[in-house]
Amino acid sequence: MLNPDLLALLVCPDTHQDVALASPDEVTQINAAIGQGSVRNVAGITVDQPVDGALIRADGIVAYPIRDDIPVMLVDEALSLAQVKLNGHG
Repeated sequence: MLNPDLLALLVCPDTHQDVALASPDEVTQINAAIGQGSVRNVAGITVDQPVDGALIRADGIVAYPIRDDIPVMLVDEALSLAQVKLNGHG
């Protein structure tokens, strides 16, 4: 579980927008899309490994994956959510 104090400090490294922890349902939807091969990261590479969680940027365009309880806050590793229909986002 991500420390709430850490979460309060994190922002998108590209746009500096706030990020919010994805709900379990949103993580399930992201992983389903990854399983279908329809998620690319910002670098354009198809993502093939499911995430443990995600931090969704305020505009809902990208999500930063959480793997092994560590948020991967690298712009190129951000998941494009264009092909993922999330409840309350995009």
